[in-house]
Amino acid sequence: DRQTLVAVLQFLRRSNLRESEEILRREARLLGDDLGGNVATVATSSPGVAAVAAVPPGKGEVRGDCGVGPSCRRDPREVGSPVLLAVSGALRYAGTQESVPGAVVVEDQPDVSAVLSAYNQQGDPTLYEEYYSGLKHFIECSLDCHRAELSQLFYPLFVHMYLELVYNQHESEAKSFFERFHGDQECYYQDDLRVLSSLTKKEHMKGNETMLDFRTSKFVLRISRDSYQLLKRHLQEKQNNQIWNIVQEHLYIDIFDGMPRSKQQIDAMVGSLAGEAKREANKAKVFFGLLKEPEFDVPLDDEDEEGENEEGKPKKKKPKKDNVGSKSKKQDPNAPPQNRIPLPELKDSDKLDKVMNMKEAARRVRLGPECLPSICFYTFLNAYQGLTAVDITDDSSMIVGGFADSTVRVWSVTPKKLRSVKTAADLSLIDKESDDVLERIMDEKTASELKILYGHSGPVYGTSFSPDRNYLLSCSEDGTVRLWSLQTFTCLVGYKGHNYPVWDTQFSPYGYYFVSGGHDRVARLWATDHYQPLRIFAGHLADVTCTRFHPNSNYIATGSADRTIRLWDVLNGNCVRIFTGHKGPIHSLAFSPNGRFLATGATDGRVLLWDIGHGLMVGELKGHTDTVYALRFSRDGEILASGSMDNTVRLWDAVKAFEDLETDDFTTATGHINLPENSQDLLLGTYMTKSTPVVHLHFTRRNLLLAAGAYSSQ
Repeated sequence: DRQTLVAVLQFLRRSNLRESEEILRREARLLGDDLGGNVATVATSSPGVAAVAAVPPGKGEVRGDCGVGPSCRRDPREVGSPVLLAVSGALRYAGTQESVPGAVVVEDQPDVSAVLSAYNQQGDPTLYEEYYSGLKHFIECSLDCHRAELSQLFYPLFVHMYLELVYNQHESEAKSFFERFHGDQECYYQDDLRVLSSLTKKEHMKGNETMLDFRTSKFVLRISRDSYQLLKRHLQEKQNNQIWNIVQEHLYIDIFDGMPRSKQQIDAMVGSLAGEAKREANKAKVFFGLLKEPEFDVPLDDEDEEGENEEGKPKKKKPKKDNVGSKSKKQDPNAPPQNRIPLPELKDSDKLDKVMNMKEAARRVRLGPECLPSICFYTFLNAYQGLTAVDITDDSSMIVGGFADSTVRVWSVTPKKLRSVKTAADLSLIDKESDDVLERIMDEKTASELKILYGHSGPVYGTSFSPDRNYLLSCSEDGTVRLWSLQTFTCLVGYKGHNYPVWDTQFSPYGYYFVSGGHDRVARLWATDHYQPLRIFAGHLADVTCTRFHPNSNYIATGSADRTIRLWDVLNGNCVRIFTGHKGPIHSLAFSPNGRFLATGATDGRVLLWDIGHGLMVGELKGHTDTVYALRFSRDGEILASGSMDNTVRLWDAVKAFEDLETDDFTTATGHINLPENSQDLLLGTYMTKSTPVVHLHFTRRNLLLAAGAYSSQ
């Protein structure tokens, strides 16, 4: 569109970005001074820059993104057409990835009017139903092998055609279009369609986030070359430009060579807000191996020789090594370099704790199908304050609850009571050289089983103990994350960065770092001694509902209400994996102890298993009938425990689930996954509570399973 192009060139000239202007001119072959005064300047209604230019690509090719917004990327097939991307922070020229100085974009939200104006290409509104039913007829009459793949087009085309009708104020046509075709969409889009049905006027579209996301992020479809050629031929023969425009403008078709996928294979992977992940998204190398344990001398007695094999384990919520791996001192070939990210030094108290951990590990029960763990359930009775979060320390000595009345309550679950440090005046009287100085600084008068921490001004949605048990994190609806001292039971810091509710927070397995995720759709990485975040992980299209550190602390997994899971690299903030397949918001994540696999649970009641190295779904565990809120692997990774709102804890055979995985290059390249239908073979046991949803699970160092939840009396 020449007009847009000239407008952008004018904008660049006004902003003194001569270099970019020249490059764009050369690429667009607009030489000489074409910027007459005959073109209106670009009007943007937000302080953000919302000018975007794209040169039309070669005929009949799938176009790369040219939306405005954080998700702008280029299609690798589009050669030589520059796209100016307005990305928060700087204007970047996608042809050369050169950052343009001085052009700072103030808002990271896409400019609403610019985003919506893309719906201005008006076709004849009365023909929309005809176009859609024509395509529907064509797809339903095509061969079985293509039908499943091409059926993926129904949903994104339906949404975009409906929105185009609404935007151009053809309200009655839009209503009839919606009523006629919404029943054809897959069941897992029901929630999105409910939101869509409430958008009946142009004004409604302005403030609707779901709408904006759909418009700015390209819906990704993975289709084989044969099916794509079939579709292209049909649309060109029928001169069906309206649909072809939408395909080019709003969809990203990821074409692969090879057999088309079956309905079952496609159903396993689709269902997220923006379609599937592009195959490119899961190609980056991930160091999923474990870091080598620091060596230190431990005086071992005879009975602890076994413990020596278990070369010191870090104390942490997640177990660290499977017994096989721990016997060798060799570096794991898939592990990140030891100094890839700076990790805190071990203190003397940490070393003592490691020794304790090794002694416990020596007495650990080896679990398996023949030897299931005992489960100890902590029920919160009379929790009329509304239990919203639970965590248990690695050594299983304390349990914390976050409540809807904005309190954080810490209990001791051992006979040892919780005590605070004495006052400054009393501390000055203590002989600092005495052997039991750590005992003496504690004030016996404060000993109690329960401590209540006040400070938040909204429900507390996430809690996390530090590995050394000196600190506790809590995050809340009030937009803050608080760090509490477990020595004084007072709040040390309030971290303000999220402007909206914070749904989850977790300490790194090595302490010092922690992650938080919230309603503002980003996850943030913090260090306890910085009041600003170190990294901001942006990319999800809806709330970040849960966060987890990888056992080697180099990666963070986030689950979101956009129904995807992303894996982020702590070092550079890049997204290195995008997993799609859940049909509802994600609420639980768990890494296997060896760092190779990830288990995820969502409102759809399914637990999905992922191979991190290959970036593939490798299993699906069906059984729960409600949201899966808790997932945990046993200390050596033989068993996966899942807890749900359906009041059950289920135990799954993790060894069997991950054995003989077929991850050949073809599968990795095309995403042809064949999930075995073996949920029933893998399910080792189901344990009902009377009426208590399970919100947290934890394996003790000896592999006893602890579960927690609040009794609900309905």
